[in-house]
Amino acid sequence: IPKPFDPRLILVVAPAVAKAAMDSGVATRPITDFQAYRDRLMQFVFRSGLVMKPVFERARRDPRRVVYAEGEDRRVLLAVQTVVDEGLAKPVLIGRREVLEKRIHELDLRMKLDGNVEVCDPQNDPRYQDYWKQYHQLMCRKGISPEYARTIIRTRTTVIAALMLLRGEVEAMICGTSGRFTRHFGHIMDVIGLRKGVNTAAAMNLLILPKGTYFLCDTYVTPEPTALQICETTLLAAEEVKRFGIEPKIALLSHSNFGARDSATAVRMREALAMIVEKAPHLEVDGEMHGDAAISEEIRKNIFPDSRLKGEANLLVMPAIDAANISFNLLKVLGQGQSVGPMLMGAARPAHILTPSVTVRGIVNMSALATVDAQMFKAP
Repeated sequence: IPKPFDPRLILVVAPAVAKAAMDSGVATRPITDFQAYRDRLMQFVFRSGLVMKPVFERARRDPRRVVYAEGEDRRVLLAVQTVVDEGLAKPVLIGRREVLEKRIHELDLRMKLDGNVEVCDPQNDPRYQDYWKQYHQLMCRKGISPEYARTIIRTRTTVIAALMLLRGEVEAMICGTSGRFTRHFGHIMDVIGLRKGVNTAAAMNLLILPKGTYFLCDTYVTPEPTALQICETTLLAAEEVKRFGIEPKIALLSHSNFGARDSATAVRMREALAMIVEKAPHLEVDGEMHGDAAISEEIRKNIFPDSRLKGEANLLVMPAIDAANISFNLLKVLGQGQSVGPMLMGAARPAHILTPSVTVRGIVNMSALATVDAQMFKAP
């Protein structure tokens, strides 16, 4: 039951009051488009609303089957109720049925198990034999015995979600509300692997700050990427940014400005730039450069007037995971930013790994993005 000052109530109560006023004849300026009215309210309540609007609209047009590995998590259940209400996806929850039923009742949610929400109970699912046998087949040369494979399928819900995705029983997966990112990532790579033609995966976070909207990568996957990995990460990130209806303006960041230093990381960024320009000459990208030069065109012009990048960069590619992760978390806290992600890029099928600090709204946002990823997915 929402608390009296729960901001989400604005999305329900305000439209209901407006409609009642219209029906009674009290309203002198009737609302002609209630969806547009709700969208404006969402932008007021949730700072991510405006940026996510194109993603939500696409998700609603063709919702896809999304499995949630941590289905028993209360935040997941609250988010899934919103996903059902807004028609963003067709949810599948992994969890013990009795626990799910109890928590749905405790949270006073309206979803119906085996109705508008499907369930995969690891303790009692007829597909258990198929799952552990297929997992063992994938992992038998990595030290996984049949007995251990049976245990994994009973206890590791991320593995179950990945197998469901591999088998085509769902079209996207979301995990990571508990546990380490690296553990979830390992399971996904073991079962799903990388997209054809891609040699590396990467993670990107969207950060909504008072000054603007920025995408940062690679925040979670590769500690010390090579020039080729930075190139691939940048191309994957540019593709992802476009799904938000935003044209990527890319800065490759470094402690060096346009060849000022020849350290290993600066050289890597220069080499990555050459590869990116060769593979995707249409992209607006430049580097290597300082962070202030990426954001301020005035500073950049004073240093390098002929830069390929015009205006303010919105996609910031870091030279290493330390720089990306530290920058993201500092900006989020100091700048009072709203974040979306992390978005996993490069996996063979649509999969996303959240973090334990994720909010209910964060799960809703990633559910919509997972649906859009599934819409665009082409089977190999």
